[in-house]
Amino acid sequence: MANDHRKTPKPPSGSGLRAAPSAPVRMTGAQAIVLTLEKLGVTDLFGMPGGTILPTYDPLMSGSLNHILVRHEQGAAHAAEGYAKSTGKVGVCMATSGPGAINLLTGLMDSLMDSVPVLAITGQVGTKSIGTDAFQEADVLGASMPLTKHNFLVTQAEDIPARIAEAYHIASTGRPGPVLVDISKSAQEAEMDFSWPPTLDLPGYKIPGRPHPRQIKQAAQAITASQQPVLYVGGGAITSQSEKELLVLAELTGAPVVTTLTALGAFPASHKQNLGMPGMHGTVPAVGALQRADLLITLGARFDDRVTGKIADFAPGAKVIHVDIDAAEISKNRVADVPIVGDLTQAIKAMNEALPAAYEHYGKPDLSDWWTWLDRLQAEYPLGWDSMEDGLMAPQEVIEALGRTNSDDTIFVTGVGQHQMWAAQFIKYEKPRTYLSSCGLGTMGFGVPAAMGAQVANPNTPVWLIDGDGCFQMTNQELATCVVNKIPIKIAIINNSSLGMVRQWQTLFYGQRYSNTDLFTGAGTQRIPDFVKMAEAYGCKGIRVEKSEDIEAAIREANEVTDRPVIIDFVVSPDAMVWPMVAAGTSNDQIMYARGLAPEWEKDA
Repeated sequence: MANDHRKTPKPPSGSGLRAAPSAPVRMTGAQAIVLTLEKLGVTDLFGMPGGTILPTYDPLMSGSLNHILVRHEQGAAHAAEGYAKSTGKVGVCMATSGPGAINLLTGLMDSLMDSVPVLAITGQVGTKSIGTDAFQEADVLGASMPLTKHNFLVTQAEDIPARIAEAYHIASTGRPGPVLVDISKSAQEAEMDFSWPPTLDLPGYKIPGRPHPRQIKQAAQAITASQQPVLYVGGGAITSQSEKELLVLAELTGAPVVTTLTALGAFPASHKQNLGMPGMHGTVPAVGALQRADLLITLGARFDDRVTGKIADFAPGAKVIHVDIDAAEISKNRVADVPIVGDLTQAIKAMNEALPAAYEHYGKPDLSDWWTWLDRLQAEYPLGWDSMEDGLMAPQEVIEALGRTNSDDTIFVTGVGQHQMWAAQFIKYEKPRTYLSSCGLGTMGFGVPAAMGAQVANPNTPVWLIDGDGCFQMTNQELATCVVNKIPIKIAIINNSSLGMVRQWQTLFYGQRYSNTDLFTGAGTQRIPDFVKMAEAYGCKGIRVEKSEDIEAAIREANEVTDRPVIIDFVVSPDAMVWPMVAAGTSNDQIMYARGLAPEWEKDA
């Protein structure tokens, strides 16, 4: 089943790397690229041909790889992200040199920020032309260095299998991330002897494994001493497939759980201990729990500013247990009292094994007073919305309906902005890899190609994109890709006729001076563009909804279409705002539940 497929990523080092060496076969470097990807278990890739990668596109025609021709290279990178985020597998994209490779970089940095395993293969000018400012030459190695986990330049055909295999291994192990392999045209055209598997040469690349028992013992002791603990769960919980161990730890400790934007679905939304998402647009109980905690059990999270607010004022009374596979994250933004570097699944499992003995020795704390306070916050500050004064639909009711009328297996992809936050707030994610978004980089235009990639990876699972009218117009050309390849994504455009999140800030902090945020697509104006006509022009099904009573019927109608994309233009009010909110650079204690209203935290909580 597709859902099981998402939970079972490929072995990090590729299925063929442990096989006995094969007899050498003479072939070109381009043929070696294709065969190497096949040997690594890659089945799908997204790309666009051009002069310097053209030698590789010829053997693609006779290979087993499913190549999907995108309409823009940025779309290829985001599609690879969506593919990887929804499965745990390595997403693969390909482009030519110069502008083709540079167009991948936004998606590669997006992957880096969200720890997504992506392999990018780019063509480069011939080896003798490198450094001459040849046609479509660009220093892709230099440009991508700060935007990738690692990168390679290959100028000899015989190096191709090993470098690609190394890139795949680096992308998918440890803290995952994007790796770029830039291959000269002359290396693609030259002949070489191909044998499998290659020898990987990665001195200094070490993957943390089991955590140190001493740190585990210290963590267990800290948990037994805590009266107000919080499990602060980041995207590493999904990357490491730690959801089962996390559930055991949560129920063993009885502590409240908060899940960051990248971790939605790692812990069931319906679980009574789940307080929701923390941070700038998190729930009041989640933010309050972190602020008043005496212990943060931080699992695969990085103390991002969107969670912490003003870092100096974040969780001022809390000790910190910090578990992460990336040692560079430990004590980077917040000093860890108990630092644990290692695989998150193994670390949580070790804590689960250590806690019973620690409770027996030190006693198990009574968290009833802690939960009394948290329960009161949940009762007094629920998520909700008001009817809009302009008579248009509230975007929150559209998004809530999308969650309510689709199954728990549905994959929801979002663009960036208000709709992204509403999708995080009003859809209840019960399973991992069902909320995909551009979280760390916040890339507008992520949605359409990422949804496309997720659908290719999960052909039997519904994929819904919740996008804004601003985000959608950045990469909507990939609708052509979806139609040609029969990729039946569903798209809900939350059409508020504006750049909504920017407009919200202008409302709150710039005296309602709406400088360059009106997109002129709302009700009562000329629709530029008319999204229904656009859908039809691309060969998609287009639907427009302007009344609340039509929302569910439109969603059901969209779900019945399985041979092409569906676009629903939900015309909503531009005046809706995302609440709660912590203004950038302020303390989380200044959270606004509605405009001008902040809860008063009890100092003795």
